[in-house]
Amino acid sequence: MIQLLINIVDIIVKLLSLLIIADVVLSYFMAPYHPIRQRISRFTEPLLTPIRRVLPAIQGIDFSPFILILIVQLIEIILVNILRLFQ
Repeated sequence: MIQLLINIVDIIVKLLSLLIIADVVLSYFMAPYHPIRQRISRFTEPLLTPIRRVLPAIQGIDFSPFILILIVQLIEIILVNILRLFQ
């Protein structure tokens, strides 16, 4: 049961990371109002906005997706370690 939860956490983190990367890549090629980009942004923007408030773009480079991926992976490590305590 615990291993199943660990696998679910891992899948969610991978999917979220993929969505963040897709959002960054598509931002270079698609208009912000393209339907595909809007769907992806619906998931990523609520997570990126608080980071952007704390860490604004530096010389036009937005580091918030990178920071979000690091935070998500850190949360995954913590959750997996907590779940492994109950095995």
